[in-house]
Order: sequence, then structure tokens, then C-alpha cells
Amino acid sequence: MCGIAGIVSPDARDCSYGNLQRMILMIGHRGPDDAGSYTDGQAGLAHARLSIIDIANGRQPMSNADGSLLIVFNGEIFNYLELRDELAAKGHRFATRSDTEVILHLFEEMGESAVTRLNGQWALAIWNRRERRLFLSRDRMGVRPLFYTFSGKRFIFASEIKGLFACPGVSRKLDLRSLDQVFTFWHTISPRTVFEDVFELPPGHSAILQDGRLTIRPYWELNYPAAPSGPPAHDEQAYAEQLLDLLKDAARIRLRADVPVGAYLSGGLDSTLIAALANQFAGSRLKTFSVRFSDPELDESSFQRQAVQYLGTDHAGLRCSEREIGEAFPEVIWHTETPILRTGPAPLYLLAKLVRERGYKVVLTGEGADEMLGGYDIFKEFKIRRFWAAHADSTWRPLLLKRLYPYLKNLGSQPAAYLNSFFQVHSANAGDPFFSHAPRWRLAAGLKIFYSRGMRAELDSREAFRELEQLLPPAFAAWDGFSRAEYLEARHLLPGYILSSQGDRVAMAHAVEGRFPFLDYRVVEFAAGLPPTLKMKALQEKYLLKRCARGLVPPAVIGRHKQPYRAPEAQSFFPDGRPLPYVEELLAPRQIRQDGIFDPDAVQKLVEKTRNGDIIGIRDNMALVGIISTTVLMRRFLTGFSAGEEQEEFHGRHPGRLAEICP
Repeated sequence: MCGIAGIVSPDARDCSYGNLQRMILMIGHRGPDDAGSYTDGQAGLAHARLSIIDIANGRQPMSNADGSLLIVFNGEIFNYLELRDELAAKGHRFATRSDTEVILHLFEEMGESAVTRLNGQWALAIWNRRERRLFLSRDRMGVRPLFYTFSGKRFIFASEIKGLFACPGVSRKLDLRSLDQVFTFWHTISPRTVFEDVFELPPGHSAILQDGRLTIRPYWELNYPAAPSGPPAHDEQAYAEQLLDLLKDAARIRLRADVPVGAYLSGGLDSTLIAALANQFAGSRLKTFSVRFSDPELDESSFQRQAVQYLGTDHAGLRCSEREIGEAFPEVIWHTETPILRTGPAPLYLLAKLVRERGYKVVLTGEGADEMLGGYDIFKEFKIRRFWAAHADSTWRPLLLKRLYPYLKNLGSQPAAYLNSFFQVHSANAGDPFFSHAPRWRLAAGLKIFYSRGMRAELDSREAFRELEQLLPPAFAAWDGFSRAEYLEARHLLPGYILSSQGDRVAMAHAVEGRFPFLDYRVVEFAAGLPPTLKMKALQEKYLLKRCARGLVPPAVIGRHKQPYRAPEAQSFFPDGRPLPYVEELLAPRQIRQDGIFDPDAVQKLVEKTRNGDIIGIRDNMALVGIISTTVLMRRFLTGFSAGEEQEEFHGRHPGRLAEICP
């Protein structure tokens, strides 16, 4: 796992080693083991390496035998051994044992369609010297990031946005419409980012830059069958065996590395099953890691202990305090490069730090199971709301919603009329393509009462929904409502927040690579094709996955009530009722007024509520986190951005690197 960057320009001065240095050193935390760069006057490529496979010989940028192709690559190709054997049988000869070289040879063989053969997670760039053409690609599910911008006649790309901003002359300005998407969906709608004229290559897409023109097209799409009209094609046991076989192989090939591989173990079904499967192939006692909290409503340590005892792993846990979350938060936002509405990324940032301190670079995790196999409460909520909408005057159907969220204390006391309104339970809305997500997005959109008058005047409240609707695939309307809900989670929230702000960004901040067996494209395609009734039977989430897990994980873990990952929020910024110094400074009325995004009076009332311990409910907590993260982002990337500080820190840890990168 690594960091990549590059420039293509008709002006050779733009592609200088100096510019490449600035960019790659800015994201040097992604690859602290080695670095390299290349320029031929029209294109420049740079790479910061996290050495995991073929540590001695996998340096980048890497060229093919005749020097016509050069690649920089961030990621892992887990089926590279099988591909290497195929290519060797066709006469290809290899100089290294790296997966990077396999990509080059496969590209020689198949051209741009080579990415369809890759099973892995990647963001890559291949420069064709003869044809003066740049090829970019990003993995199917969006595990690894790739950002780009046009600046004058320059095309610039990097693994992180700060890498773009390190290149002289690249403008930095907040995109208010994209910011509004965060305060609606929790994330921007790809290819948008929260910065004007900075874009991400969408998951499952490739791009070609030639003669200054960028062409983007999908090579893979997440697809579901039309709404089922009959019983499942096979019995449940056959489906369970197929799923387990796929997961076993997905876990097995994700253990391929020349360094030790560990696993996250949250105490939930998904991570515990992945740890159990990894344990079967690891060859030695698996190292596992987890985070725990002092708040019993958030803490999962009892299930973590049961899982560790059952699996016999070598476990290390991190106890994360509220103050630690608040103090780490500015650095978290530096790495997420976007505002966030929950504090969940902060404990994972601290956990990745522990993983690295224990000498590990790679961990397997359970992300993807909820999205693909019916694990989220939002799917249950959708089924209940649709069930209630069919008989909107029912007095007992609303009770199902109260039982759904036992951790939301105030919900149980609300009357049916309130629930009907809050959860958007109207039969007329059932055909809305976003029916499944309406309550969540409405809750997030409620945070906009904190917008300043100028911000509100700038925005159209329906624009975000129209933009998302335009991106829905043509087959979306023919899918079962459950599949539509899964698609919105897997295609948008998963890469837009979970794999980015809670995944790649906070792990790679400490040069830790996450690997995700549930996101093996074979597992994803199999899960997408399953009948919805096998993913969630009645209101039993992950029904088929639980069948797979029997005998592999503790029964208590299989039978536990689904608990979403949550972390302390308001109290993290106001320990003992007093704001942390940076929070007090950023939320001061004068500063809020100067920033122009939020209303200073509304923010001040929220601050006083928090200071007095009166903050209640999800909305207040999300508002506080969203406002703080936005103000931190503005300070770090707009008014206070400095490439020099990051580079000085990098050189302090790795003296002499400039001599290597700039021969």
C-alpha cells in the first residue's frame, strides 16, 4: 500500500522533480519505506512505498522491459500469483516477485481491459511513453482513493487531496454545494469532493488522458437482479456453502504478504468471522486488535473477550477516552480531507497507530458485510416502514420501530404520529427511489438550521437529491426495494465515508493497510445476486451469513443484537464541561461569523447546551461534530495550509529521502 502522484503537462517545467517531490512528500505517511519519481518532460510520476510484497525489488515508478510503460500503483492485487502463472505460460518474463510488475505485463497483454482480471484494491496510473497517454484506474468498490484536478494546462493526480494542493499554483476553495451534500448524505457524491475543481475517480472506473482531454468510463458496475418473482433457485444450505467457500478463499488470498498480517476484532459477527477464517490459513497465532470505550452503551469489549478466547488469537486492545478522541480530531480531519458528522473515524485513527506501534502494516477487517448481506438497521427500518405504509392507520405496527432502536432512549416515548412523520411513513412515498434512506437523510439535513443566511441563499435544498438520482443505474427501478437500499449503501456511503474517512485515510495516516474479504468482487457479485429473503429473513439481519458462521464464531456473537459502531461525541470536545482550547477558538462567534458557513448565534446556543450538559439526541451531536470538522478543515486546508511543515516532519523521520527521489 502506497501513495501515488503525477503531473501531465505540455510544459516540461510543470513536470519537474521539485513539483513531484512536494506532492509525494506531502503524502509520505502513506509510504514511509521508500520513494521514487520519474519525469520525461511531458509526464511525471511519483511514489511513496509501503513495502508489503517483494520488499527488496518492488520499487516504483516501475517500467516494463522496453521502457514504453511506467506505472505507479497504490494497492494490492491478491490474485497476482495466478495471473503471473498465466502470463508466464504466454511467454512473459518477470524481473521481480511484485504484483506491480504483474499489472504491467497484464496491461501489455490486454490493454485497458486488464483491470477486469484484477482481484484486489487499487488506484494506479500507467504512462504510455510512445502514445503520450495516461491511464488511470480505481478498484471496483472504492477501497483506495484517487483524486485529480486540472490547473491551467496541467493535469495533476494524487492519492490524497493534500498531494494536489502541495503542487504550486493549485487553488484551494471550498465547494459549498459539495459541503451541502455532506450535510445531507454524510459524504459528497462522487466524483465531487468538498473542494472546487478537485474530483475523485469514481469506484469501478478507469480514465484516459490524451491531448489534454480526460475520458472516464466504468469497467464494472454493481448490479442486482430484477425483483424476484419466485422461490430461491437453491436451498439455504447450498447458498450458505457457496458463500462460505468464497469468503474462505477471499480471506486466504488476502493473507498474501511478506510481512505479518493481523486483523481487527470488534466483537461483532463480521470481524469475528473474518478473524476465524484468517486463523485457519495464517500458519501462526493470529494477532488481533480492537478499540473499547468507557461508556457501556458504546463498549463491545465483553464480546471482544469472548471472540478472543474462542479463537485463541494474540490480542491487543486500545482503551479510547473521550478526551483522546477530541484531541486527535484535528489530525483526523487533516487525513479525512472532508467534514464528518460522527466521531467514529477518530478511535480508528488511534487504533491504527497502535497497530503500527506493534509492528504490523496489514490488517484484515469485516467492512462490507453489512452493505452486501443485509446487516444494517436501515434495511430493517425500510421493511418496517413499507409494512406500516400499507396500513398507515395501524396502532401496533409503529411499535416495531420502537423496538428497532433500543439505544435511542427518546424514541420509545414518542407517539405514533411523531414516528409516522419522522420516519416518512406514507404510502404515497413508497415508490420514491430514496424511500429507504429518507429518514436518515432528513435527520442529517436537519443540521442545516445551523447554516448562515448567506449559505442558505447559495443553496437549493433539492439539488443534492437530483444529482444523486441522475447517477442511479437504468435498472435501479426494476430492483426489489431491499436491493435498492443496499445499492445506496454499497455504492455511495461505503466508499464515500466508511472505506474513506473510517478506512483508508485514518489507517494510512499510520501506514497501515486494511484488507476486506467481504469486498472481494466475487463475494460482492454473489451477495448481490442472492434473494433478499436470505440476507434478512423477516427482521433477522445477515441471515445467511449467520448460517455460515455457525461453529466458527462464538454463539453469543452470532446471537447478539446488532450494535452499530459508535464513538463518544459531544463530550469528546467538552471534557468536564469545558471545551478543548482549539474548539473554543474555532467556535467563537467572531470566528464563525468570519468563516461565513454557519450562523454564529445558533452555534453559540449549541455550545452553551454542550457546556451545560444539556445536549441531547443524535441531531445535536451530529451538528456539533459537523460544525467542528468543517471549521478544522477550513483552517487546515484553506487559511492555514502549509506544505513545508508536512515535508519537514517527513524528512525528520526519513533523512536523505530527497536525494533518493531527485537524482
